[in-house]
Amino acid sequence: MTRRMLLDRLLKLLFWTALAFAYVAALLPPAEAPSFAPDKIEHFVVFVVLALLAAMAWRRTNVAWIGIGLIGFGALIEFSQMVPSLHRDADWKDWAVDGVAIAIGLLAAALVRPFIDRLAESSR
Repeated sequence: MTRRMLLDRLLKLLFWTALAFAYVAALLPPAEAPSFAPDKIEHFVVFVVLALLAAMAWRRTNVAWIGIGLIGFGALIEFSQMVPSLHRDADWKDWAVDGVAIAIGLLAAALVRPFIDRLAESSR
């Protein structure tokens, strides 16, 4: 297995793990949900990380498609939180923070992608 394949698999595994964790954490009752900062900051950090991981894992994919997918994921979280039995509050402002975080994460990824490509290619 080449270094590039190994790196791609690792980044995809990290992305899917982070995505699943974010979704489960967003649906847990507030008292049980993991928390490391105020709500909007948590949204920001989580979506910057998701955007970076996605853009690194799928380096040949246009970042606009990655952004659309992640903004859809943010909407899924907010709609899921509307289920009354979850005792969560859906908030369009959370989704707006997600969008800003995604844009920043994808911009940062665009700057880092060439270095990741060089790292992956250096094993050849």
